[in-house]
Amino acid sequence: MRIVYFGTPDFAVAPLVALHEAGHEIVLVVTQPDKPRGRGHALQFPPVKEAALRLGIPVAQPERARNADFIGLLRKQKAELFVVTAFGQILPKEILELPRYGCVNIHASLLPAYRGAAPIQWAVIDGQKESGITTMQMDEGLDTGDILRRYPLPLGPEETGGSLFSKLEKLGAEAILDTVRGLEAGSIVPEKQGETTTAYAKMLRKEMGNLDFTRDAASLLRLIRGLDPWPGTFTYLHGKLLKIKQATDGGEAFGKVPGEILAADSRGIFVQTGAGALCITALQPEGKKAMAAADWLRGAKVQPGDRLQRSRDAENKG
Repeated sequence: MRIVYFGTPDFAVAPLVALHEAGHEIVLVVTQPDKPRGRGHALQFPPVKEAALRLGIPVAQPERARNADFIGLLRKQKAELFVVTAFGQILPKEILELPRYGCVNIHASLLPAYRGAAPIQWAVIDGQKESGITTMQMDEGLDTGDILRRYPLPLGPEETGGSLFSKLEKLGAEAILDTVRGLEAGSIVPEKQGETTTAYAKMLRKEMGNLDFTRDAASLLRLIRGLDPWPGTFTYLHGKLLKIKQATDGGEAFGKVPGEILAADSRGIFVQTGAGALCITALQPEGKKAMAAADWLRGAKVQPGDRLQRSRDAENKG
């Protein structure tokens, strides 16, 4: 099939490569403009652009998808299908209606659940037992188009945002190949979406990782796993930043102030929460590399009664 592919981040690379390797004619890849990164502010290519260049596919990077010149470029491609994966811009109706088979989106949830920008992480944070990929016929709404096919995936008990990302990245590539086959065969019957059963999967921000130990241990564990590897979770101890890399259920705990350290030994750092204890097993101290909590404790001055705080200067305020 003759395809124009829209995508920007890492998650969008595998489906592009899969379509190319399956023999589909990718006539153009559309991605976001290059952005300055790092201390030197050197321009960095989006991951999808890097993949397209490796594959020898032409690339377009419009500032605005609604630009008349860009829409004219799309018309010239005479594509049968547009495939969209985490592109990062809203496509107008004029673009959605260009190809014969319309625009198909690869979305990382079982729609209508988790419409929005971060469905992978929110599924883990909310403690869902299942996630998956939905291929959707795009309309002018935000993840509201007709469902073409769903591809479920169970979540493991230790699932993180990173591990689920990897699984869904692979599944997304398999899903788009299957969906394109179905479109070509005429075997797909689009299904209208119902009302969503979950909150909107809003974009992740760094401040979400500031751990509030008045919350219960179970929800804190899900947050730590869901925000791993980015943006990550953190707290402060003795006025210094402490990034939390891994934690487990610390069992029952009562009577102490939330955030208070109950024990610090070879098992990890046990912390009182609003309900139960959290055991921190891996962390990254300020200015150092990530390590096992037990290794850090050999040289750190940590003892029961110390308290993890939500800000650097909280202890000084009483």
